[in-house]
Amino acid sequence: MKCFFPVLSCLAILGVVTAQRQVAVQEGPLYRMEGSHITIWCNVSGYQGPSEQNFQWSIYLPSSPEREVQIVSTVDSSFPYAIYTQRVRSGKIYVERIQGNSALLHITDLQARDAGEYECYTPNTDDRYFGSYSAKMNLVVIPDSLQTSAMPQTLHRVEQDPLELTCEVDTETFQHSHLSVAWLRQRGSEKPVEVIALSRDFVLQSSSEYAQRQSLGEVRLDKVGSSTFRLTVFHLQPSDQGEFYCEAAEWIQDPDGSWYAMTRKRSEGTMVTVQPTDKEFTVRLETEKRLYTMGESAEFRCILEAQNIPDRYFAVSWAFNSSLIASMGPNAVPVLNNEFAHREARGQLKVAKESDGIFVLKIFHLRQEDSGKYNCRVTEREKTVTGEFIDKESKRPKNIPIIVLPITDDWVVKVPQNHQILPQGHLESSISVEVASNASIVLEGENLHFSCSIRTAGRPQSRFSVIWQLVDRLNRRSNIMWLDRDGTVQPGASYWERSSFGGVQMEQVQPSTFSLGIFNSRKEDEGQYECHVTEWVRAVDGEWQVVGERRASTPISITALETGFAVTAISRTPGVTYSDSFDLQCIIKPHYPARVPVSVTWRFQPVGTVEFHDLVTFTRDGGVQWGDRSSSFRTRTAIEKAESSNNVRLSISRASDTEAGKYQCVAELWRQNYNNTWTRLAERTSNLLEIRVLQPVTKLQVSKSKRTLTLVENRPIQLNCSVKSQTSQNSHFAVLWYVHKPSDADGKLILKTTHNSAFEYGTYAEEEGLRARLQFERHVSGGLFSLTVQRAEVSDSGSYYCHVEEWLLSPNYAWYKLAEEVSGRTEVTVKQPDSRLKLSQVQGNLSVLETQQVQLECVVLNRTSVASQLMVEWFVWKPNHPEREAVARLSREATFHYGEQAAKNNLKGRLHLESPSSGVYRLFIQNVAVQDSGTYSCHVEEWLPSPSGAWYKRAEDTAGQTAVTVMRPDAALQVDTVVPNATVSEKAAFQLDCTIVSRSSQVSRFAVAWYSLRTKAGGKWGSPGLEEQEDEEDEEDEEEEEDPTERTALLSVGPDAVFGPEGGPWEGRLRFQRLSPLLFRLTVIQASPRDTGNYSCHVEEWLLSPQKEWYRLTEEESAPISIRVLDASSTLQSIICSNDALFYFVFFYPFPIFGILIITILLVRFKSRSSSKNSDGKNGVPLLWIKEPHLNYSPTCLEPPVLSIHPGAID
Repeated sequence: MKCFFPVLSCLAILGVVTAQRQVAVQEGPLYRMEGSHITIWCNVSGYQGPSEQNFQWSIYLPSSPEREVQIVSTVDSSFPYAIYTQRVRSGKIYVERIQGNSALLHITDLQARDAGEYECYTPNTDDRYFGSYSAKMNLVVIPDSLQTSAMPQTLHRVEQDPLELTCEVDTETFQHSHLSVAWLRQRGSEKPVEVIALSRDFVLQSSSEYAQRQSLGEVRLDKVGSSTFRLTVFHLQPSDQGEFYCEAAEWIQDPDGSWYAMTRKRSEGTMVTVQPTDKEFTVRLETEKRLYTMGESAEFRCILEAQNIPDRYFAVSWAFNSSLIASMGPNAVPVLNNEFAHREARGQLKVAKESDGIFVLKIFHLRQEDSGKYNCRVTEREKTVTGEFIDKESKRPKNIPIIVLPITDDWVVKVPQNHQILPQGHLESSISVEVASNASIVLEGENLHFSCSIRTAGRPQSRFSVIWQLVDRLNRRSNIMWLDRDGTVQPGASYWERSSFGGVQMEQVQPSTFSLGIFNSRKEDEGQYECHVTEWVRAVDGEWQVVGERRASTPISITALETGFAVTAISRTPGVTYSDSFDLQCIIKPHYPARVPVSVTWRFQPVGTVEFHDLVTFTRDGGVQWGDRSSSFRTRTAIEKAESSNNVRLSISRASDTEAGKYQCVAELWRQNYNNTWTRLAERTSNLLEIRVLQPVTKLQVSKSKRTLTLVENRPIQLNCSVKSQTSQNSHFAVLWYVHKPSDADGKLILKTTHNSAFEYGTYAEEEGLRARLQFERHVSGGLFSLTVQRAEVSDSGSYYCHVEEWLLSPNYAWYKLAEEVSGRTEVTVKQPDSRLKLSQVQGNLSVLETQQVQLECVVLNRTSVASQLMVEWFVWKPNHPEREAVARLSREATFHYGEQAAKNNLKGRLHLESPSSGVYRLFIQNVAVQDSGTYSCHVEEWLPSPSGAWYKRAEDTAGQTAVTVMRPDAALQVDTVVPNATVSEKAAFQLDCTIVSRSSQVSRFAVAWYSLRTKAGGKWGSPGLEEQEDEEDEEDEEEEEDPTERTALLSVGPDAVFGPEGGPWEGRLRFQRLSPLLFRLTVIQASPRDTGNYSCHVEEWLLSPQKEWYRLTEEESAPISIRVLDASSTLQSIICSNDALFYFVFFYPFPIFGILIITILLVRFKSRSSSKNSDGKNGVPLLWIKEPHLNYSPTCLEPPVLSIHPGAID
């Protein structure tokens, strides 16, 4: 080890030892509520470089778990993506640095979209990459469902009235959470004061202001029902005035074990006003006069005026010049301070309670130093259940000042230095002496008062000198005090000290009466008291002479204080139960007056020990002194001394084990000396008292009823544990939940809730992963405990029972287990739900036309569970194909998939699925084709979630079949001819109209062709002018040759608007027009007799198949149209020949011109044919819709016009 650190240091210097960067983030998943302010910590360790590291936060949203969305950075202000930029700029999202290597991410207003996987990344500051640079955690955002409500109201109450308020607290959070509910009181802008609260651990607590009242049961919080919390304050006080409201918080336990308050809500407030009752009292101080002379007595009366004084507790204190004289509690026992206690012991001062409302202070022998201000203070006290007093209101009147004047010089007597007592009886005297005393037998410590009365027959000028003497039992005479004839008083030698302290006093009460007072008598003061009187008269020479002496005496017997002094300890309850009270009496005999102080000490020997120790001492001056080992007794022990005796009672409340043992009291008898010192006269020890403290007899009874519970998985298992009776209303219970499986010998612990509401999961809960599924509820009233196993699984089947322990709070505020009992068993059987999946079995037949839409409906009549997920699949059986083929499938995640049949028949673009209501699925096949025909059916699988979250297939069913037949449309094509048979002149034009009367479909197209109908004659064409076609016609099929009607095509137009070749005889003379969608016209211009004949129109109707292919649906030919062209050549010849000028113009002059024209025509025709071939369409077919034919005319009737059709010439 000595070599290790130097080597490590060297390696660190050389760079061999390199720290590994480690990034840590708060453990997840964290559940937080919308609208809350959350923080997520992140720190980095093991890095090099600067001490201050940077942090960058990103999120991976559930919708796109692979895509990083940047949120906020400590180094780059442009780091956030657009969806977070505004929130970062406004400070709703920010990073707080805790230290250089630690930071907190703050999101002040959490939104539902903030849920996802958060990543904390720290940019590298090291020389190389080594370690981890980021860490991730999950944040789940749940709705804030906590509701806190109370009826807002204003209540007026009187002091001591009860107050009851209720508050509704409810939450629908799916996660396991705890609620805490608190009632608070607020006055104006003051800080709210917690009246009473139920913590998240089901512990009741109060603030210091209400703690004592809560412990006494005057403030309660009860849960009524499932969501009502009731506050009860039994005796309102004026200090309770204010606004009361309840505040609830919902807590969740984070993965690190800490509890987090996800949300807090407060209710509306209730204003409570408390009118105080008439507890006012007044105090006044009275005295007879305010000017006194030394030696006089003064009396002060403190008068209390209030209602119901006997039912209330008041304490009175007397003060002189603001210094305490004495205090008197509700028990009316005065306690004086040291200085005034001495005077009270000598009988010079008295503090007493004359009546319930009058307290008296008496000073018998005023001194000059007694001048000053006197006052009294009265304090009202409230007695608690434990017997303790709490100070309430205090009042005092105005001070009363008094003045004590000194005695004048005429009253002062000086004692002569050489005074000598004359011998007795040398002169005759006419006086007689009588001695009287206040008692002949007194108790030691009592005051002795003697009076010496002188009777005389004459000599008014005589004077007396008086000597008081004591003759003890041994016949020893001692002078007590004497007064000479001049009035000088002088004590005897043995009484000089006592006299100086006022213990012996002699006074001339009247001219012939003299008194002697001996205060605080002692045993040695017992004897014969003698008054010796000498009568003096003045002689002629002015000197005083004794004329006579007389004496008288009286015996005094003094009983010693310790005579018969004994002490006895008694108790009426040697055996008590926990929390009960017991009294110990220390009886002192004989009965001593209050002036005789006796100190009493209670001693205690705990069970199992051998030594006594002092518990508490009631001192001789009325004080209480606790022993060093009596801390556990102080709050529960009251010591009281009887007013009429020295008996001391020790009262112990809330007894516990620590108070069990042997008790003994020790009494000490004290006497106060004249010099204010104390002498212990005697000590007595009492007998032993043994006190046994027993636990209470249990009354615990747990319900033994047996129950059988059968339920379907994923439902909650509700287990109840009912306490039918309990020993105390303050009992707490620890509940242990067990499950017994047939394969196990003993039950296994699931959950334990201790008496202080702490949770402890058992081994079974840990092994089976039950922690997240357990929910425990403790009902405040009723003694009912519930354990709910959420999302039950089949493996949860077993025998459940609870083990209840009853705990009580000992008087020492320590919990102890009193009893335990086991409940009856609940047999739980968890099974999978019965399959109730049922589909409609209705068979169907559908016949539809091509391009229409087919609707296939799959109806789920019943299902096993509303929480189940359905997988719906459609199949088809094709004709002559035994195997079914999949068309489409809707997965249980609601994802649509195409089947193999969809790919074959090009269905992918034509399938559409919708579900208008739960359990109804409709598959639409749009634009159907013939090949879509077949028998369709749907197959449904029902999947259920297991309690662990995995899905399994529970049932499946197949619906009834639907036969679908797809047909092509019925042929409805009808063609008619609008133009009747016509006769036209040669060179004129005739029209061949083709009118479609009806069509099979509105989207169909037409192919139109015109034919010339010729009749064959003897194997040759029966129509003139067609010789140029003989070669072509010879090449026709044999079948056509057998047909007597020869069809020659003039012009054809295909469905794709492509023109076919023109018929030879009509080439260049045709015009095509489409006047309307159903009207086609072919115009033949430059008609010639060869055009005479029958013509017909042939129409084909074409439709577009769903596969986008055109097919011929039907064809129709119109009725023949007869066209006759008149030959006009003979008429023209006769006209020309009949006119010579015309004849020459026609036949002679035009020849040269005609020759030129013929050559020109031949050239133009040759070029026209070349142009016609160049204008042909694709594959030699003329283009459609030629707008304008180009005609070449011949100036003579020998050559017909040429029709040349060019592209775009026909509409």
